[in-house]
Amino acid sequence: MKTNSLGYKVRQYLLFAGVTTFLFVAVVIVPFFYGLYLTFTRYDGVSTSKPFVGLDNYIAAFGDTDYWVSLGRTFVFSAIAVVLVNLFAFVLAYMVTTGIRGQNFFRAGFFIPNLIGGIVLGYVWKFVFNKALVQLSDMIGSGHAKSLLATPTGAMAALIIVSVWQYAGYMMLIYVAGFMSVSEDVIEAAKIDGCTGTQSIIHISIPLMTASFVQCLFLTITRCFMVYDVNFSLTGGDPYGDSVLAAMHVYNTAFQDKKFGLGQAEALILFVVCAIVGGLQVYVGKKAEVQA
Repeated sequence: MKTNSLGYKVRQYLLFAGVTTFLFVAVVIVPFFYGLYLTFTRYDGVSTSKPFVGLDNYIAAFGDTDYWVSLGRTFVFSAIAVVLVNLFAFVLAYMVTTGIRGQNFFRAGFFIPNLIGGIVLGYVWKFVFNKALVQLSDMIGSGHAKSLLATPTGAMAALIIVSVWQYAGYMMLIYVAGFMSVSEDVIEAAKIDGCTGTQSIIHISIPLMTASFVQCLFLTITRCFMVYDVNFSLTGGDPYGDSVLAAMHVYNTAFQDKKFGLGQAEALILFVVCAIVGGLQVYVGKKAEVQA
């Protein structure tokens, strides 16, 4: 049997990757194209009929003021959260790669929040903001302390705080790998030349860790743009709908308002926006990586 024949290659591929390919097609590709089909229909999620409406859903999506407000809110949330997540992750990674005692324990501890589901995480922090911190403020200060979730600005701040707490530990591991990939010989040579610890990080470690930055920024951007579970369980869009992010608006349109076609159209727009932002970030990051 020829090992370079097409039939042999197909059999080998099906043997080792057939199940994975089938699951990927069934879970990702088919639902994507079915959702794309629904954007051209007026489907309510209940009836068997799916009347074809052409581009009406896209026209309605571009005219949906609430959707664009939620998308703008998502941009603000993502911009702040992405910066803070990567800043804290980088600092934590540096701390646990300096050879401190028990650094493996700290790595595991910082990573644990990422293992907690977003729904559970949201409810836990909702209790913290609504009960624990309010009681603590009453004990320390005077008067009635308000929950951070009681105001639109506070609710958005709470979402950012929880997102940073959840994602920083995961990104930390990627930065840890980046720090460990920097040759000790280069660091030692810099010290001999008179570089301080800060100068060594800025001028040597960071340029050599560009690949880690590109990966972490891409992951945090895509996660922040698509966040729904924490938004649902922590704020539920309150107060007055001022903390509804784009993914929650899409869900509400499709499943609460029973406008699946419109919801799918808005979801596709969100996907395209996220892909453009993520793609630009990777393109710029790769150019910086080559230059470094």
